[in-house]
Amino acid sequence: MKRVPQFVGVIAISLVVAFVSSVIAQENNNLGEKVQVARSSLTGAATGDDKLTAAKPRGADGLGNPMLGERRPLYRLRSSDVVEVTFTVAPEFNQTLTVQPDGYVMLKDASAVVAQGLTVPEFREAVKKAYSGCLHDPEAAVVLKDFERPYFVVGGQVGKPGKYELRSDTTVAEAVQIAGGLTSDAKHSQVVLFRRVNEELMETRVLNLKKMFKQNSLREDAHLRAGDMVFVPQNTISKIARFVSRPSVSMYLNSSQF
Repeated sequence: MKRVPQFVGVIAISLVVAFVSSVIAQENNNLGEKVQVARSSLTGAATGDDKLTAAKPRGADGLGNPMLGERRPLYRLRSSDVVEVTFTVAPEFNQTLTVQPDGYVMLKDASAVVAQGLTVPEFREAVKKAYSGCLHDPEAAVVLKDFERPYFVVGGQVGKPGKYELRSDTTVAEAVQIAGGLTSDAKHSQVVLFRRVNEELMETRVLNLKKMFKQNSLREDAHLRAGDMVFVPQNTISKIARFVSRPSVSMYLNSSQF
């Protein structure tokens, strides 16, 4: 009979230990959840399949993570861009350069270097490397002086067909007005918008400006992107494929108009 109280005491101690362990485990779980929420709020982390996956900051080819101070992609040099190169201790090497159609620039008293496709900081490093043979630790600054600005093209039956700078948000209807408005021969119920998909293909979209003007509603009007081409035909186009090759666009846009 003396063993019963001892057995009861062992059970009581076990229950106390189990209770304390459950309390500690619950506190750990709560702490883990708080850490997870904190991480999520800072980096955009998300949970999935009970695993914490941190959102990866985007590099130079994305919009970047504003919370980390990242910026949009840097401009990359193109053919016909003009850059000014200046040297801190060797002003005799200062020069203004134009990117040639082959993508190269010819540096004064140095070799030709590739410029097309490089950002301004990358091109600066290429210039410094090119002059490292004749200058000790050359310090160069590069400024982009001129570049091809965003543009759109309007052709066909408009007052002033041509290439125009895309300076602000512009729709097809506005582009037609910028290009001198419609002529009396314009088939403005079938205005075609050409948009580049890649180097080979253009996507087409047909807009009925006549209907828009008649109903006094421009809800279906399209907003232009850089490089878009608008064509106002004179006669009805029987069939327009959704995708056309870039060379075939010349059938619609007569280069002699520009």
